[in-house]
Amino acid sequence: MNIYDELQTSLQEAVDIKQGRKAASRITRHEVADVKAIRAHLHVSQAEFAKAMGTSVDTIKSWEAKRRNPTGLAAKVLATIRDNPSFFNELAAR
Repeated sequence: MNIYDELQTSLQEAVDIKQGRKAASRITRHEVADVKAIRAHLHVSQAEFAKAMGTSVDTIKSWEAKRRNPTGLAAKVLATIRDNPSFFNELAAR
């Protein structure tokens, strides 16, 4: 199963839980990513990173300043990028 299939499965499971069709069987917590360090390692601007992540530059700034923490799918994607930086290139190409 590739990352896109895993993300789609996770999203469908979240919808099913929210709509009461399925009970939450487990809770997965991700370490809060150091967004600024990840972005610096990739040598991309906040605007480029925001576009690839499908969010706003203001959100990236908030994550980097630790005013907000990425949660849910964003946290999982960031953990994936941290562990496999080439995944960012796949996101950015879409």
